[in-house]
Amino acid sequence: MRAIDALRTTLQEILKEKGLPWPEKAVVAPPKDPRHGDLAVNVAMLLAKEAGKNPRALAQELADALPAHCADVAGAEVAGPGFINVTFSPSFWQRVVTDIDAAGDSYGNCNVGQGKKTLLEYVSANPTGPLHVGHGRGAAVGDSVARLLRRAGYDVSTEYYINDAGRQMRILGLSVWLRVQELAGRPVEWPKDFYRGGYIIDIARAMLDEDPSLPDMPEEEGRERCYQRAMNDILDGIKADLRDFRVEHQHWFSEKTLVEGGKVDAAFKALDKAGHTYEEDGAYWFATTELGDDKNRVLRKSDGSLTYFASDIAYHHDKFRRGYEWLIDVWGADHHGYIPRMRAAITAMGEQQESFDVILIQLVNLLQNGKPVSMSTRAGTFETLADVVREVGADAARFMFLSRKSDSSLDFDLELAKQRSLDNPVYYVQYAHARICAVLRRAGERGVSLPETLTPADLAPLDTPEDIALLRKASTLEDVVASAAQSLGVHHISRYLTELAGILHSYYAKHQVLLPDDAPRTIARLALLRSMGQVLRNALDILGVSAPETM
Repeated sequence: MRAIDALRTTLQEILKEKGLPWPEKAVVAPPKDPRHGDLAVNVAMLLAKEAGKNPRALAQELADALPAHCADVAGAEVAGPGFINVTFSPSFWQRVVTDIDAAGDSYGNCNVGQGKKTLLEYVSANPTGPLHVGHGRGAAVGDSVARLLRRAGYDVSTEYYINDAGRQMRILGLSVWLRVQELAGRPVEWPKDFYRGGYIIDIARAMLDEDPSLPDMPEEEGRERCYQRAMNDILDGIKADLRDFRVEHQHWFSEKTLVEGGKVDAAFKALDKAGHTYEEDGAYWFATTELGDDKNRVLRKSDGSLTYFASDIAYHHDKFRRGYEWLIDVWGADHHGYIPRMRAAITAMGEQQESFDVILIQLVNLLQNGKPVSMSTRAGTFETLADVVREVGADAARFMFLSRKSDSSLDFDLELAKQRSLDNPVYYVQYAHARICAVLRRAGERGVSLPETLTPADLAPLDTPEDIALLRKASTLEDVVASAAQSLGVHHISRYLTELAGILHSYYAKHQVLLPDDAPRTIARLALLRSMGQVLRNALDILGVSAPETM
């Protein structure tokens, strides 16, 4: 049992005996200063009035009763206006090792999600060019949040929304078609907003090599053919880049299917039924001001074409129709103003506001030796996600992207990410795991092995402050997973890993593990390190980062 659960359960028993309830605002958490104990609780201050007692007096009564009700409590003291600081026995913390061993890959998992059916949509970049670094951060966040929520008990599906309809795709087809004409020696008049990337020329050249008659095709037919080829080639490249970055999407949803499948009409009917639509000047409007937006929005223009907002409403309406209870979108921070109107649409469709959340992704500033890296299209710059992954590797890129809260801007130093030193955040954490593996290998080479079943006596030598600090930190993984999942903050896992790795590195500096003259302590410390390795692997897996055995 976790320390927080053990203390809460014991206090609830004591309070019940006194005829007192468990306060709704009770907080059980580690004190700011670990010298004050393992956990602090504020129940006495919350219940003093109901109990008719001074807060400190009630706290002292509860503190005195704790050791008798729970053998794992080594001591309880009253502090400040009525806090109770509780210290658990070493044997309680030593059992964390066997808890980790028993749970294995599922250690740290929880069930705060209770199987809630969740759809997480991320990246969803227009298939008009390769993924850039900003997309990479969104991809890492989206994929890792999916991993996090699954460990927290949510039923998560992941999706990429393919923007394969609309003006941008028409421009893509035109851009390739004009390049085909140019490569064939035909005169070309370039529009202002065409796509200029070298990848457009590559696609046009490949199409021309395969079919030299392409430039003579009727323009409308040729542009459609160029659009289809370009979209498929670019989308294949996006999928390959995401695979290399260890990012998974279970579903790829086409925007075209919204109109072709009648899903836009279905969404409009839902809005009409709620009474939030009207027609004016030949256009079809959504009265979003009635639902908290700053102005009403056009859904269908007077020429009959749909707005982007109309497609987005239809898409989210379809998500709910597919049975999802919680929709999470990962958007660029520049879309923050879009959130109120999307919430308005979801409310108008009869869904709860809390059934929709958005994770915002701020910009990434690429640095090299502390200096900004140009983000232009010139050769040798790091314009794309693939460039960065090739340069530093998927592990370093993912960890760096996930090291800060996603709606905070991020400085990504390419040289730091490549360093094999403890200054490199991902190396710092991965090296902690590799050191554990190295110690376990050395133990095997010396003929030292752990028993199949660890007993309390085997773990009793784990009695130093450093042993307890490791065990205490490992025991909090479930709480970190639960709180990170509820706040959609995967950066909390990165911070947890960095802190755990720091405790491990300090442990090595102070304690020898393989002790030739102390077999019991050697066994205990090997068991401790093996369990810490499991914790590191489980948390790294949430980030989609590997746990190497050698470095």
